Amino acid sequence: MSERNHPTTAWGRDVIIIAAALVIVGVLLTGVALLLGVLPALAQEAPSTYLPIIVRPAATPTATPIVPPVNDNEYVVLGWNDLGMHCYNRDFQDLAVLPPYNNLWAQVIRRGDPPQIITNTVTVEYAFPDNTYSAGKSNFWQYDQQLFGVDLPLNVGLTGKGMAGEMDAAATHFTAEGIPLTEFTDSNPSQADPFQLAQVVVRLPDGSEVARSTVVAPVSTEMRCDNCHYDGGVEGIRTGRIETNILTLHDKENADEYPAGHQGRLMDRRPVLCAECHASNALGAPGVAGLPNLSRAMHKKHAGKVPNSTAGCYNCHPGPSTKCLRDVMSSQFNMGCTDCHGDMRTVANNPRPWLNEPRCDNCHRDPKYAQNNALFRLSTGHGGVYCEGCHDSTHAIAPSSQGRDAIKFVELQGHGGPIDTCTVCHVTAPAGSSPHDTP
Repeated sequence: MSERNHPTTAWGRDVIIIAAALVIVGVLLTGVALLLGVLPALAQEAPSTYLPIIVRPAATPTATPIVPPVNDNEYVVLGWNDLGMHCYNRDFQDLAVLPPYNNLWAQVIRRGDPPQIITNTVTVEYAFPDNTYSAGKSNFWQYDQQLFGVDLPLNVGLTGKGMAGEMDAAATHFTAEGIPLTEFTDSNPSQADPFQLAQVVVRLPDGSEVARSTVVAPVSTEMRCDNCHYDGGVEGIRTGRIETNILTLHDKENADEYPAGHQGRLMDRRPVLCAECHASNALGAPGVAGLPNLSRAMHKKHAGKVPNSTAGCYNCHPGPSTKCLRDVMSSQFNMGCTDCHGDMRTVANNPRPWLNEPRCDNCHRDPKYAQNNALFRLSTGHGGVYCEGCHDSTHAIAPSSQGRDAIKFVELQGHGGPIDTCTVCHVTAPAGSSPHDTP
């Protein structure tokens, strides 16, 4: 008999076709969601090991932004990030070198003759207008208890700072340390963007805004361990993931030497915090006595295997795409990492990494350029202003090759940095040549 005489057969076929079409559409929509980063946003309510697919465009020099009117208000704010780049692990399910942890610094100046640095009559806020959450962009909050012994609220970092809030006042400046920032914006959460933009806003006690600055907070997960530790890359180890390849190699070479209290294969104790055993001044972690600190362990182990060049450093530090070294010395004078830090063995022998680093006055030897602190990022100069307030961060000293670094300078003086316009802070330009000539 013809199908025409059996409507139930045709109906059943149509149901199968419709169901198959819905499955196909569902798969396609899920794929689009993965690519566009919709799932990271949904993961805010139920974070999991899901991480969005990364698109990481290569960093290229970018132009200084369009010049706006110069601000001549009563107050100005100088804002900066302390290091020029903060990195964190892309995935925390196996191991952690660094958590999401970013810092902002600011100084508020009441313009005058002379200008005054103030902290006690204003508050300073920070926010990331296009980066308001991190959970779902990172799986850190799924493993924070195992790695750091704390069960943090989503989007809150190890110091209690969130993605927006009030900065802490010190004697001469404001800080927000430990912001759990990721390299992914809300509007494009699948594309790595290492130069995130913060708004730093100064308010009077009545809540009125009196100054604002657009500050780069640099951040990246581009640690290219995969250049060597891919499946089969080192001693033929194949576990399916870069991190577990590394842990397997560590167990193979060191398991019989693990100290008391830290015994047992790392592969059986995941996730592993490297600073559990190897001291890290970056985390304030003391490590285990008798073991090399993390910097020494890493640089000594890889000396002779990694070239002593900026390209070599970019095997571990961000990175061939990120290019965290973007300052005036690199872009205009062709200087690289080793010109300041030395080769791998020199870095490995640094007794106090993070706290003992190259000084600007090692080369800039005129006494007027002398640092008053062992670290450039903590040094102050003219009128008590931090060096980074005028010159910008280590590794991003102005003029940087990245246009976003210039935005805050353009807001203050109508052109890129460093600050060289006296009337940013002074009402009347003082006599003299350079701020370095005046205490």
